[in-house]
Amino acid sequence: MKQTVLPLFAFLALAALAGCAHIPDRARAVEGFDKNRYLGTWYEIARLDFRFERGLNNTTAEYTTLDDGRIGVRNRGFDYAKREWREAVGKAKFRGSETVAELKVSFFGPFYGAYNVIALDGDYRYALVAGKNLSYLWILSRTKEIPDGVKAEYLGRAKALGYDTDALIWVEHTD
Repeated sequence: MKQTVLPLFAFLALAALAGCAHIPDRARAVEGFDKNRYLGTWYEIARLDFRFERGLNNTTAEYTTLDDGRIGVRNRGFDYAKREWREAVGKAKFRGSETVAELKVSFFGPFYGAYNVIALDGDYRYALVAGKNLSYLWILSRTKEIPDGVKAEYLGRAKALGYDTDALIWVEHTD
């Protein structure tokens, strides 16, 4: 029993510590955030690659309001190697005030990841989203393209925070 309890305790302690890191150093979530204006479909323009989206293009995220007040999340992308659509459905909730764009999102039961909107234009057309650390970054748009000026601004912000913007994958939207 002692051999089983120690690894379990270590896992729980690490999970708790991992949950503490929810936004990269120097990054700040958007304040004055309006959840209802953020709802709807967003096209992924660029991302840092990670295993859940590896090999996907035509990626989108759709946000809706759930009956319990949380946000429904539906991520979708086309796996061009397997020639099939993949989809993940989850839920998000605010870490604190709903006017601060600092959320946590879950696709796997009780496990949550950080979702922080760190830049957002006044019309809610373009967003820069950070995860818990410098390994997670997304540039989103309401359309399949983003103006060069917005792109340059978001890349500059990300680079100033320490992101490797040269590693971004620029998503193709062919569908």
